[in-house]
Amino acid sequence: MKVIVTDEVAGEGLALLQQDPRVELDVRLGLKKEELLKIIGDYEVIITRSGTTVDSDLLDAGKKLKMVARAGVGIDNVDVDYASAKGVIVVNAPFGNTNSAAEHTMALLLAACRNVTKANACLKGGEWKRAPFTGVELKGKTAGVIGLGKVGGRVATRLKAFECEVIACDPYIALKRAHDLGVKLVSLEELLKSSDIITVHTPLNEETRNMIGEREFVLMKHGVIVLNVARGGIINEAALLANLKANKVALAAVDVFSEEPPKSELMKELIASDKLVVTPHLGANTFEAQVNVAVDVSREILNFLDEQPLENAVNIPRFDLALMDQMRPFLNLMSVMSDFVIQLVESNLNKVTFAYTGNIAHYDCTPLTVCGLAAILNRMVEQDVNMVNATLIADNMGIVVEENKTTQSESFSNMITLTIDGPNERRSIAGTLFEGLPRIVKLRDYAMDFSPEEHMLLLTYEDRPGMIGKIGTIMGGRDINIASMHLGRREKRGEAMVVLSLDSGVPPDVVEELRAATAATFIKPLYMGKCTRGCGCGV
Repeated sequence: MKVIVTDEVAGEGLALLQQDPRVELDVRLGLKKEELLKIIGDYEVIITRSGTTVDSDLLDAGKKLKMVARAGVGIDNVDVDYASAKGVIVVNAPFGNTNSAAEHTMALLLAACRNVTKANACLKGGEWKRAPFTGVELKGKTAGVIGLGKVGGRVATRLKAFECEVIACDPYIALKRAHDLGVKLVSLEELLKSSDIITVHTPLNEETRNMIGEREFVLMKHGVIVLNVARGGIINEAALLANLKANKVALAAVDVFSEEPPKSELMKELIASDKLVVTPHLGANTFEAQVNVAVDVSREILNFLDEQPLENAVNIPRFDLALMDQMRPFLNLMSVMSDFVIQLVESNLNKVTFAYTGNIAHYDCTPLTVCGLAAILNRMVEQDVNMVNATLIADNMGIVVEENKTTQSESFSNMITLTIDGPNERRSIAGTLFEGLPRIVKLRDYAMDFSPEEHMLLLTYEDRPGMIGKIGTIMGGRDINIASMHLGRREKRGEAMVVLSLDSGVPPDVVEELRAATAATFIKPLYMGKCTRGCGCGV
């Protein structure tokens, strides 16, 4: 696998890739866009930071690209939607600089409150002054944290250590997390009205862009302290400047800007404000953080090579990290079931239904559904289908995808049922895990019990004496060894279904001989190969 690095990334992280013989690593820093477009077609992975824009032009030129690895949290320099449409996985390192960003937030807050930068410049200039630099304490202040994720949660903890009363606004976290942090969850409006200190820690997206604008500043207390160490553009800079001038905002600290480096007159005037402490996007700039994010994205690339689940892919549905080990075997089961059942389908697909029964239904099963859909579509279309683009491809093909869940189960503690509907055709398979390994327990309405093997043969025929013997005789005569045989039927002398596990594949002429000998109503050889889709399903 050829990997190109286009921005400065810690060598300790890249060392993981350099030690792997499967990886050919090229570090090409400072490339102009035209130069990068000329060579990107040779690479399967690009590692970037914020200095490289991964737009539609780059993704189109990257004919072999399978992954964009952003060594950091923010992905606003990556066109994720277009990457998804191209089936390119986008991974980032959301936790590597968590501590660094939280500590920098506190550093800027304390520097602003205690006039550190102004006092430092004054003393270095040869003057000894104290009175102009009288500061304010954090103790007893109400601090409002907008966004209680990894960074916001750490900032909240540190604010509490300074004896602040901490409130938070985050519609996407569980109430339990706030309770665990000792933080009171409130609405954005209440936070703005009640806080002496307001700090934002959300990603930048359409929902959060200009989230703190003129209307929000009107709601704030007079003399509020405002910080942005998250992403430029969350706080409207024109509104911040106006409120600094009007003394509505007493102090502010900003590490990130909507324009980096800042060039406009507005940005220059904002940065020049004597009430504002600024740094040039240093939130993640610690030696420890740079190593952490480099290690994290390198591990994701190796996970991709090893066909393991990707923990930090931003455009792949994934389980909560705490559930990953528990749910990984179900990804394997789903992929195996999907590979099995799609080989039984002989018409176009109209609808695919994924049903989850038992304890598994308590969890978000979307990653399982998308993994199964990717496995199915890979047997049907020429383009590479993975967990990034499976849903989009199904939509474009007019395939309806449904997901059903029930926690009530009569037979197994967990069971997955996959049903495929086509014109005048329905195929159904159900499976579960036995000691962590896939087990098929139902085909159509036949109760079965077998573990899928590499080579298999399924046939249905009218049940009558001597049929098993005929099958064995024909296979033995062709030197095809039967490893195991699994029989299902509804009633005596009715239709029977036989699934054979074999040591080798069945040639077409042997299939036809078996069809004639058994008067089979359906017969199909199956090949259950190892997943090579790079979809992140882990099988």
